[in-house]
Amino acid sequence: MKNILIIGGGFAGVWSAAGAVRAARAHGVPQSELQVTLVSSGDDLVMRPRLYEADPERMRVSLDRVLGPIGVRRIAATVTGIDTGARTVTAVDRSGRNTELSYDRLVLAAGSQLVRPSIPGSELIFDVDTLGAATSLDHHIRRLPERPAAPGRFTAVVIGAGFTGLEIATELVARLREAAGDADDVRVVLVERADAVGPELGEGPRPEISSALSDLGVDLRLGKTVERVTESEVELSDGERLPASTVIWTAGMAASPLTRHIPGERDRLGRLHVDEYLRVQGAPEVFATGDTAAAAADADHKVMQSCQHATPLGKFAGHNVAADILGLDLAVFTPAEYVTCLDLGPAGAVVTTGWERTVQKTGDKGKELKRQINAEWIYPPVDDADAILELADHQATFSNEMFYA
Repeated sequence: MKNILIIGGGFAGVWSAAGAVRAARAHGVPQSELQVTLVSSGDDLVMRPRLYEADPERMRVSLDRVLGPIGVRRIAATVTGIDTGARTVTAVDRSGRNTELSYDRLVLAAGSQLVRPSIPGSELIFDVDTLGAATSLDHHIRRLPERPAAPGRFTAVVIGAGFTGLEIATELVARLREAAGDADDVRVVLVERADAVGPELGEGPRPEISSALSDLGVDLRLGKTVERVTESEVELSDGERLPASTVIWTAGMAASPLTRHIPGERDRLGRLHVDEYLRVQGAPEVFATGDTAAAAADADHKVMQSCQHATPLGKFAGHNVAADILGLDLAVFTPAEYVTCLDLGPAGAVVTTGWERTVQKTGDKGKELKRQINAEWIYPPVDDADAILELADHQATFSNEMFYA
């Protein structure tokens, strides 16, 4: 029996597993000849794009309800090492025991993680990078009314005005107002070291973003950084001190440290360089996908660390790893046109298409599309093998007509 081992239970890992099973079944290969195994430390596929919202504990889907019906073996363990020469992976299971797993082909879909700051008081800073972290923030916000009245009790400082920072800052306005019961006590401050909000989003959507921030009353501190955090105050690089009980870090992501165990070149985010089939350049029996892969989206751009690219990357990686082991033709990774849909809280959302980020929808129309993406499109089918495998087709992409309608 041949064995495909997938590391990671996020979007890329789940769809790699489904894509591999689909490819094998399409060519009449029974499970007895090709085993697909997925290793993940958690039991759920976390809807990471939704963790800026309230009640994050509900933003998950049981992995067993997706993997089980299609015959994927799941191992609950944390991977600690990869030996590409021996084709083995070491991991620690939940009982603390070390285990070694062998593979014929490996898919690294271990995702990315937030780069935490190293400033005084960093241990007091929240984030929304993981389900646990987002849940801690949610519980903190709900407990704010229990605190003694003081300046900054319902003030939140969000560090980083990129995609995540903008979504959590605009969403916090309503979440804090609900907690406070008095809008006059609520303040959200967005701190960005660049001189503009959404620096990586470009000029296209910036007027809509700036208008939304203004309408919601979000205060901006551009061209500044946070130097120190205490339980009641944030000090900025220009000496300004902001009374605040809630501080959230959103600046900076890096690929999983497991990429360092794979021979090959990496980009500035730690992602492995891969060829057009998502094979790691330097380790031909290893495929990298999702946030660990510096894959080409087109001739001029690399993929983004987002579920928009993680899902098709996973489907292509799954198809190709199975094709590789079975001696079939591999498929060149070809994602759909790049699209962004940025939630702006009560101010709606802004939708753009293309790398130039041409605005297509704003306000309520943008918000409805964001709701569809968050509540419907990113969720896999459960308990239905046929539906799961149908959606795992690497050649199936969403039509972009919906973004222009």
